[in-house]
Amino acid sequence: MKLRVLIVDDNYLFRKALRHILERDPELEVVAEAGDGLEALAKASKVLPDVVCMDIRMPGVNGIETTRRLVAARPTLKVIGLSAHAEVEYVLGMLEAGASGYVTKRVAGKELASAIRTVRRGETYICAELAKEVAAARRTETVQAPFSASPLDACEREILRLLSEKVDPKEIAEQYCMTPYLLEAYRRNIMRKLGLHSDAEFNEYLEG
Repeated sequence: MKLRVLIVDDNYLFRKALRHILERDPELEVVAEAGDGLEALAKASKVLPDVVCMDIRMPGVNGIETTRRLVAARPTLKVIGLSAHAEVEYVLGMLEAGASGYVTKRVAGKELASAIRTVRRGETYICAELAKEVAAARRTETVQAPFSASPLDACEREILRLLSEKVDPKEIAEQYCMTPYLLEAYRRNIMRKLGLHSDAEFNEYLEG
């Protein structure tokens, strides 16, 4: 069975070129394309890809936040960061969001098919030009990933604020273009990061 791939990038011509490259591989099938984060979330829920190739800098919801939402909704989904940015902080941002790999656009034609097969096996893939730098940064933990915060990211902090203000979860889900299931996944992730082990503890935290 072929591996099902979703390509997410705001550059139409790049998406088509990448699709052409990947579809020459008999083990891969590009099942859909998306031009931004919200479109990616919608299409991923319909076509159920095995692997998503995700650009980072896109209008609206960026690739890191989109990755976070995709993996929260489907923990078995594999995401590969695919960007012109070769800075280590972008790689770490994607890995922190739940991605399993990162390939720069400069080498995508040579390495992406291999990266897709690697992450599908449950391994991490960082393109050769970044692998040593990323390994060093993860050992020293001196590089701050973009779009992230500790222990909660910006989206989680906002959801926590709204919940503490007694905003109806349905309204929160609509505001963030989420399904109720995804919002619940966010709530559980917030609890985990805050070290809260039950709904009672979480409600007490909100009241405090």
